[in-house]
Amino acid sequence: MPAISTNDLKNGITLELDNGLFTVVEFQHVKPGKGGAFVRTKLRNLRNGNLLEKTFNAGIKVEQAILEKRDMQFLYKDADDFVFMDTESYDQTTVRPSALGEAADYLIESAVAIIATYRGEIVSVEIPASAELTVAETEPGVQGDRVSGARKPATLETGKVIQVPLFVNPGDKVKVDTRTGDYITRV
Repeated sequence: MPAISTNDLKNGITLELDNGLFTVVEFQHVKPGKGGAFVRTKLRNLRNGNLLEKTFNAGIKVEQAILEKRDMQFLYKDADDFVFMDTESYDQTTVRPSALGEAADYLIESAVAIIATYRGEIVSVEIPASAELTVAETEPGVQGDRVSGARKPATLETGKVIQVPLFVNPGDKVKVDTRTGDYITRV
């Protein structure tokens, strides 16, 4: 593993520290009037998603973790696990729901995701910023109930429940922001 200086930190770099794998969310070089310079960072634990604030002395070496990222296509759900296929080698991989996190709510068959592994362990799954999903069930909008901005719950084909405008009906395809779970538009 390459060791990099804390002066070379950038957003998105993955570090292996004594207590796990972390990705740099935010960093700031600080040079106070007296005393040595230091680097203040916000790190996200890749295994559980928790944020950690850590301060490093400027110029010290930290271990950079090189993640292997591959495009994989979601094939099907096997009991609780999700089965993905590597788009280059056609190898199939089973992924636990805990490794997917929120991404599991937006995966439909043949969707493509970027799966990052470190030493054979899946550490993160990246999906596109928006997904087009079909509304499986929702109550019909009531005639005359046209309050501006009114919303109703809708269950998507993946089982995720989101808030949609009153004009959306079962069977409609909607675009959903996968980062926040918000309705964007009807497709």
